[in-house]
Amino acid sequence: RPLGDLLVAGPYLNVRIDTAALATALSVQLSEQKELYGTNKSMAEKRVTIEFSCPNTNKPLHLGHMRNDSLGESVAAILKANGATVRKVNLINNRGVHICKSMLAYQKFGNGETPQSSGIKGDHLVGKYYVMFAQWAKEDPAAEDQAQEMLRQWEAGNEQVIELWKLMNGWTLDGLHESYQKMGISFDAYYYESETYKYGKDEILKGLEQGVFYREEDGSVWVDLEPIKLDKKVLLRKDGTSLYMTQDVGTAIMRHKDWPFDSLIYVVASEQQYHFRVLFYVLDRLGYDWAKDLHHLSYGMVNLPDGKMKSREGTVVDADELVDTLTSLARKEIEAKEREALVDDIEKTSQSIALGALNYYLLQVTPTKDMIFNPAESISFNGNTGPYLQYMGARISSMLRKYESEYADIQKLGFDSSLLTLSDERELIKQIALYPEVVRKAGASYDPSLLCSYLYDLSKLFSRWYHDNPVLKAATPDLVRSRIELA
Repeated sequence: RPLGDLLVAGPYLNVRIDTAALATALSVQLSEQKELYGTNKSMAEKRVTIEFSCPNTNKPLHLGHMRNDSLGESVAAILKANGATVRKVNLINNRGVHICKSMLAYQKFGNGETPQSSGIKGDHLVGKYYVMFAQWAKEDPAAEDQAQEMLRQWEAGNEQVIELWKLMNGWTLDGLHESYQKMGISFDAYYYESETYKYGKDEILKGLEQGVFYREEDGSVWVDLEPIKLDKKVLLRKDGTSLYMTQDVGTAIMRHKDWPFDSLIYVVASEQQYHFRVLFYVLDRLGYDWAKDLHHLSYGMVNLPDGKMKSREGTVVDADELVDTLTSLARKEIEAKEREALVDDIEKTSQSIALGALNYYLLQVTPTKDMIFNPAESISFNGNTGPYLQYMGARISSMLRKYESEYADIQKLGFDSSLLTLSDERELIKQIALYPEVVRKAGASYDPSLLCSYLYDLSKLFSRWYHDNPVLKAATPDLVRSRIELA
């Protein structure tokens, strides 16, 4: 049966959809594909590496990391739904002067404190000393020079410095892995800056020999960026130590050797746009033809209602505390509605609601836009929120369970799509049919907010239809059967 007609109206070609035929076709498609409905093979030949999270080992995860992690996990899943083979990677930034700042403060103020002796999670304990360094450096500017000296000692292999570095990095990594597990974040491979920076350094020196880069009188190595309408950029300091750029050059090359990709996506805040323009240019100048396949998925900052987050001042929204707070709010909501008996495990359900609330709130905003995070708003069961979508899903599931257990006779009836004549029913059918195209668009643009908008619109439409029209108590058994099929 045709899904509609093509109508010529002057210079225009109009399409008239036969929603009954469309509903029948969707029913067949959904029964065959089930949870695979909406997936496609448009990227079946693509191997995509996506880098996200990339925390520093001098502090715990904060809300900014969580927007990054939500984007990374979501885009990876969307690309897989479009047929791509995806490799999720995490670069642990475990060296550099910022790491040395925590170490130096611990040397000065730590008195042998450990996560075990203090009862403080490892990443939080190290983060405490990063904040202490900032306070110390305000009073004694020489502290900054001491941190630079410690970095030089680290690169020279000073045993005491390396021992302290391993100890504190271990504390942070244990804490980070615990947070990732709680939040459902996972990776296929980890890279460590301490292992990649030397490789990048060697590549820069090779480029210097080839005349791609140049050395200043003080010994530092630079790249001329005039061809991309920028000035110039230092790649190695005059004392020979590496910069982020050096490390990223080495890591990109190492990744392509490990797992040749068709595309490499960096999920990094918009503040780093300049960095990635330079990185891609440097790799191109070094002769890597895959440099054209690199993409910076830029996202806006997440701010507090009263301003920007700053780790060194301790004014961040801590990720662990935020998840715990949202879990507590969700638990109170369940208890307030006296629904404890309806959930198998109130703690597990509360955490699922909390993580759904958090991820949806972070993903519903177009990635490039800055946003302000409001915890109370994110956990609301009304409006454009994760809990609202979860609630609608739970209502539908509850209705379907009741239908399965109590309506055996009606289950034997065939689906008659011609009975779905209401305006909202026709709109629901068309909205469900749009899902595969939304998945394609979200994959092509690396934009999960398109899916969020789609799901919210679908949920609102279903809620209105369900509120106004009985399903299990519809006028006839045939209508019950047809409306259940739509649900």
